[in-house]
Amino acid sequence: MLRRLTIRDFVIVDRLELEFRTGFGALTGETGAGKSILLDALGLALGGRADAGAVRTGRDKADIAAEFDLPADGGLSGWLAAQDLPADEGMAILRRVVEAGGRSRAWINGVPVTQAQLREAGDWLADIHGQHAHHALLRGDAQRALIDAHAGAGALASEVAERFRGWQRLVELRRTAEQDSAASERERELLAWQVDELRNLAFDAGEWSEINQEHARLAHAAGLMEGADEALATLGEGEAAVSSLLRHISVRVDAMADIDPGLGDVRELLSGAAIQADEALHALRRYRDRLDLDPQRLAEIERRIGAVTDLARKYRVDPEGLPALFDDWTRKLEELVARADPVHLAEQEAQARAAYEQVASRLSAARRPAAERLSREVSEAMQALAMAGGQFAVALEPCAPSVHGVETVEFRVAANPSQPLRPLAKVASGGELSRIGLAIQVMTSRDSATPTLIFDEVDVGIGGGVAEIVGKLLHRLGRERQVLCVTHLPQVAACADWQWNIAKSNRGNEVVSAVTPLETEGRIEEIARMLGGVNITDTTRRHAAEMLGVNAAS
Repeated sequence: MLRRLTIRDFVIVDRLELEFRTGFGALTGETGAGKSILLDALGLALGGRADAGAVRTGRDKADIAAEFDLPADGGLSGWLAAQDLPADEGMAILRRVVEAGGRSRAWINGVPVTQAQLREAGDWLADIHGQHAHHALLRGDAQRALIDAHAGAGALASEVAERFRGWQRLVELRRTAEQDSAASERERELLAWQVDELRNLAFDAGEWSEINQEHARLAHAAGLMEGADEALATLGEGEAAVSSLLRHISVRVDAMADIDPGLGDVRELLSGAAIQADEALHALRRYRDRLDLDPQRLAEIERRIGAVTDLARKYRVDPEGLPALFDDWTRKLEELVARADPVHLAEQEAQARAAYEQVASRLSAARRPAAERLSREVSEAMQALAMAGGQFAVALEPCAPSVHGVETVEFRVAANPSQPLRPLAKVASGGELSRIGLAIQVMTSRDSATPTLIFDEVDVGIGGGVAEIVGKLLHRLGRERQVLCVTHLPQVAACADWQWNIAKSNRGNEVVSAVTPLETEGRIEEIARMLGGVNITDTTRRHAAEMLGVNAAS
C-alpha cells in the first residue's frame, strides 16, 4: 500500500509530505483546490508522462517521491531482483524529478531507472481510475483489453497476436511464391553467387584489424630492426652503456646515502631507474630476437588485404561492413529459397494456422467464464445504482481469425427490463454510462492484485441515494485493499474510513495548495460544506453528523 507521498514544487503545490492510512480514504475540497493535482503527482511517480508544465512557476524542477510497502505476493520483489534493483527493507520508493525544460529522471530505491521501468514497477503498486475512464469503455479495444485483464489472459492474448502475425507472414510468402516464381529465381541465383563470394572470402571484422597491424610491422621490419639494434647498443653494450652507467651511479649514491640520509630520495630514484633500464634491455632483446624479415608473409598479407578491399569496393561498403552484408544477404537468400517452394510454404502455413487456432481456442476458453462473471456482477451492481431491471452483458461473437482471436468482445446493456440488450456505445446516457462504468471499475478492481486503487471523481454524474451506494461499494472495497477517492459527493465522503481536505490559498503573489487531515469535527464541517455550500447551518451539521454516524455504524 501507499505509505508516504512527498511533493516539491509541483503545479500549485510547494511542499507536501503526506502519510497515508489503510482502508478507504476520501480527498475532498473546493473545485480547483488541487485534489486531482495530488493524483497527477502520484501518477508521475508511477511512471506517467511528464512535461515542463508540471514544474511550479519560478522553480527549477518538480520532485515527487512515493513510498510503498512491497506487495505480499512477491511479484514486485521478483521483478526488482530481475532488474538488479534493491528491495529496501520491504519498501519500494519511486521517485521522479521533472526539470523546467521538460527533461525528467527516475529512481527506484535510489537507483536510476528508465521511465519504462518506473511505469512497470508502478503497475504492481497502484491502479488509477481517471474521472473520464468510463468513456474509454465505449471503445471496442478497451472492452477487449478489460475482459482479457479480468480473465488474467493478457499473456495469452499477446501470444495469440504473435501467432497470428507469424501465420499471416507465411500466407504472404506463399502467395508471393505462387505469383512471381520466375523473377524470384533470377534474384535467388544472383544473391546465391554473391553470398558464395563472401563466404569464400571467409572474412571477419576482427581479422581486418589484425592483418593491418601485422602488415605495418612486416612492411617496416627493416626500420624496426635497425632501431632495435641502435637502442640495444645504447642501453647495454660498451663502457658507455646506459644500463651499466645507471647501475654504477646507483651503487655510488647508495654508499653516499649511508653517510647522509638526505640522499635517500635520490637513492630510491636511481635504484628504480637502474632496474627499469635493465628490464627495458631484456624486453628489447626478446623483441629483437623475434623480429625478422619475411617477404613471403608480407606478400601473402598484401594479397589478403587486396582481396578484402576489392570486394568491399565492389559492394560499396567499408571492409568492416562485409560480415554484416554477408549476414543480411544470407537471410534474404533463405527467404527466397523458402519462397521458391510454394508446397513447403503451404505446409508451414498450415502448421502456423493450427498453432494459432490452438492458442486462440485457449484464449476463448479463458474469456468465456470471465465474461459471464463480469456480466452477472455488473448487472447486480446496476440494480443498486438506481437501474432496477437493467442488465449488462459481455457478448463474445465469433468472427474471422484476427490478431485479437476468433471472437469480438462487445459490452451490451439494457437500461430497463423492456429493452433488449444493445451495444453500450449506442444506448447508455451520460448518467447511465457513469454508473455502469463505475460498477465495471469496482468489480474488475476486486480481482486485481494491485494493493492501492485510486478513483479520481469517478462518481461524476450520480447523486442522492446512488451516491451513498457508491460510497458503500468503495468502503467495502477498502476492507480488502487501500482505496483513495477524489470526490465532490458528501454521501461518498461520509463512507470513507478517513478524509483529507485539500484547499488552496494565496501566499504573497503565489497560490499554493495545502492538505489537512480531518478528524471527526473537521469531517462534520467538511461534509456540511459539501451538503450546504457557503452558508452552513446547524441543521446541515446535524445532517453531516448523521451521515458519519451511519457510516461509523455500518
